Amino acid sequence: MAFLNQIKSPLMHKVFGHALTTRSVLLTTHRSITFTAQHEELRKTVRKVIETHVNPYVDQWEEEEIFPSHQVFKKFGEAGLLGITRPPEYNGLGLDYSYSIAFFEELANINCGGIPTGITVQTDMAVPALTAFGSDYLKKEFLAPTVAGDYVACVGVSEPSGGSDVAALLTTARRQGDDLIINGSKMWISNGIQADWMSLLANTREGAPHRNKSLICLPLKTPGVKTEKINKMGLKCSDTAIVYFDDVRVPVKNIVGEEGQGFTYQMIQFQDERLCAATAAVAQMDRIVNETIEYCRQRKTFGSPLIDNQVIHFTLAELKTEIELLRSTVYRAADAFISGENVTYLASIAKLKAGRLSREVSDKCLQYYGGMGYTKEMLISRAFRDSRALSIAGGTDEIMLGIICKFLDILPKKRG
Repeated sequence: MAFLNQIKSPLMHKVFGHALTTRSVLLTTHRSITFTAQHEELRKTVRKVIETHVNPYVDQWEEEEIFPSHQVFKKFGEAGLLGITRPPEYNGLGLDYSYSIAFFEELANINCGGIPTGITVQTDMAVPALTAFGSDYLKKEFLAPTVAGDYVACVGVSEPSGGSDVAALLTTARRQGDDLIINGSKMWISNGIQADWMSLLANTREGAPHRNKSLICLPLKTPGVKTEKINKMGLKCSDTAIVYFDDVRVPVKNIVGEEGQGFTYQMIQFQDERLCAATAAVAQMDRIVNETIEYCRQRKTFGSPLIDNQVIHFTLAELKTEIELLRSTVYRAADAFISGENVTYLASIAKLKAGRLSREVSDKCLQYYGGMGYTKEMLISRAFRDSRALSIAGGTDEIMLGIICKFLDILPKKRG
């Protein structure tokens, strides 16, 4: 790919900044990232993969309610796009996070939300902690083939009993000699049906809920693992599963980093996930508004284009304003992330606003398509269904508000 040939001095991306704390000084960074000709080469590479290997088949995969993740991810892996910030020794490009931002934005050119969801689980939800804290053995066994597109990865945090209260998860991984015996279940697992391995958060010992959990690299072809597909309202082609564990045996050496630090690792890992989700959402909303503007230019009622209606063009201008303001927050957070700062506060704000604004954009824009917007033939109807998940997955709106309140020190004080 042309982009790969133009990279001269790759910068190693530092995945995490200082340790996550309950309270922190609010970010003072006011810079924004800058895109270069190299970023544009990466964008061209992403668009080419999408136009050739993804969009021609999206409608079929939406009908089938699954896309061939191994086939698709391999194409992205061959283009060097699944490990943009990962170390070169594990098949990555070793670039800074600004290139990931460009990548996430280009994923908006995919004609559905399900495939970008699966891709970003692969690139920025399952492997950040493994990259930062995993042993060389685990990186060779799991990170390198995931970045190459040979493995499909998923994340196992949420459970049938609840997803938001991570400290209260019930899945256990008890030590037996040199092995861990895993029992329990995980739910809402994107890529779960086809995944080769899971970044699993489980209780590995007794003790305080924030100090008794570990992240474990779990091969999903291990005996005792069973998956069951979940049928969803949107994100239809993204396979989503319940995964059951019945005396599943994996080596203790599959624990990422230090045993008992899994909760902390996952909380830090959420920074990647939420910033990634907000970035992709901004680009998706931008595309929706742009396509709605074009539709309203072409569609006429009472002899005039819809776009001439003041309510319509004012509304679209208002939506564009909101999108641009959110983009500024995302870029500010990304710049801070590159600098090694703790971006939990800004990432939570961006994720919260992205979920809410996505619903508003898809709803208001669908209205201007009239009856056509309510049909499966129009991409706006798919966007309407897909966008609703953003306020739930990766931390609900309410969880984001709670995090923001912690940083503002305005949560009620515990009594007794």
